[in-house]
Amino acid sequence: MRVLVTGAGGQLGTDLVDALSGRVPTGGLVNDSATGRLGLRAPCDVVAADHALLDVADRGAVLTMFEGLRPDVVVHAGAWTAVDACEGDPDRAFAVNALGTRHVAEGARRVGAHVAYVSTDYVFDGTSPRPYVEWDPPSPTSVYGRSKLAGERELDPGSTVVRTSWVCGAHGANMVRTVLRLAREPGPLRFVDDQWGSPTFTADLAGVLAVLAMDRLPGTFHVTNAGVTSWYGFARGVLEAAGHDPERVEPIATAELDPPRPAPRPANSVLDNAALRLMGRPALPDWRHALERLVGATEPISTPEAR
Repeated sequence: MRVLVTGAGGQLGTDLVDALSGRVPTGGLVNDSATGRLGLRAPCDVVAADHALLDVADRGAVLTMFEGLRPDVVVHAGAWTAVDACEGDPDRAFAVNALGTRHVAEGARRVGAHVAYVSTDYVFDGTSPRPYVEWDPPSPTSVYGRSKLAGERELDPGSTVVRTSWVCGAHGANMVRTVLRLAREPGPLRFVDDQWGSPTFTADLAGVLAVLAMDRLPGTFHVTNAGVTSWYGFARGVLEAAGHDPERVEPIATAELDPPRPAPRPANSVLDNAALRLMGRPALPDWRHALERLVGATEPISTPEAR
């Protein structure tokens, strides 16, 4: 089984390639009681395409790669995820996230490959009083969210869509690394307490995404770690897991951010993993447990775009 992974240089793409290649233990197709993760029957022949190898906005390059490799499955994790930068350059956002997905879908159609597409909580406006299920109508308010929803709509029937939120991992820039870096500096840490979501860790997400893709399960799935918190609560959790004083974190409102962020954020980003639950699939571990696993091996790097 040959699998093409776009965006393979990102934090999710890196862990996804490892999971598909069998380089990390992921258990069986049912829940692994030791790790709580799902896994594959056997390693795959994985082609890891980062942005340098494949620019999905280049239709010719995409079609050439598909026709040369003839993958059985493509996991399309490649995207432009800089939320505020997307707001300032909508043409680039749609060229990568929407038109790029059109190219991937076309290439897959030509060779008969199944597509699994990674999407986002930003397809919702965040005004729901409850967690969003897969069947709730999307209503994005940011350029990033609109471009990712446009990508969903480029897919053929039968494709797999995996929406996730607040992604962190051992590779690349993310909020965990940012908080750890800020903890080395004096003074309080201020994070918003009026945006809520479920932090999701790539080591857990990658296993589920790989299984959904390889099983060619059609439809939309919400996949996040269990539990809900605010960015303020998440920052406190990071400091506590790293042995720092969580009382250093102070809550603020989104309206108090200085400077204000160009792109609107959903106040409620909580995704109910309803499709997986109704299928009898086990939930991902609670975000606090996943955070403890990650923090021990994490060193702070440059700050990503703030949420």
